[in-house]
Amino acid sequence: MLGAVQMPRAELSVLLTDDDRIMDLNRIYRKKNRPTDVLAFSQIEGRIAGAHARLLGDVVVSIPTARRQAVARGRDLVGELTMLLAHGLLHLLGWDHRKPADGRRMRRETARLCAAADEAARARAPRAPSRGAKKRITAAINVDSIVRKTSRTMR
Repeated sequence: MLGAVQMPRAELSVLLTDDDRIMDLNRIYRKKNRPTDVLAFSQIEGRIAGAHARLLGDVVVSIPTARRQAVARGRDLVGELTMLLAHGLLHLLGWDHRKPADGRRMRRETARLCAAADEAARARAPRAPSRGAKKRITAAINVDSIVRKTSRTMR
């Protein structure tokens, strides 16, 4: 998605959470005492704008709300999460949907970003092994986390 908005080296954080936590954030920052699907906290606007040129901000997504919306819209959870991430990214970049025309524009751009994410995922998807090929298993391990936990327990 970042490549699709011409910002391939930009960074953002994503928090996948529950309805209680997103409701707390929604109440604190938007004065709305209810859960929501996605919140975006831009770091390229406001007082700290420009402090870290590559850091766009934070996107917070409620998994339970996303799951309910996916069922209601007849799509899978990954598709809904992708759409919410795209929507949150656009908010980080200053997009809004207060006016109907802005909402239509934002929905079109969200769809474009989702299509770009789908295309990138298909390009990275593992290919089916040819007949007789050996299976290779790949795992990613966060070594820093293991080292920190081990060093704490060894004290």
